[in-house]
Amino acid sequence: MTKRIGTGTSLADFTRRDFLASSALTAALFTAALLLFPVGAKTESRDQTVAAPVSLHAPMPHR
Repeated sequence: MTKRIGTGTSLADFTRRDFLASSALTAALFTAALLLFPVGAKTESRDQTVAAPVSLHAPMPHR
């Protein structure tokens, strides 16, 4: 029996079957990602304007 991907410690343990399996899994991952997040899809978003200016500094106390 051959060693699997997770058990091998060197690249020599990486067999042709491991390469084909990892390639198929990678293709399935990209296909699923394209189905879930289509390239030309428009997202629903509200107006991107800011209602009030945002300051990174703490407001000055009034005297």
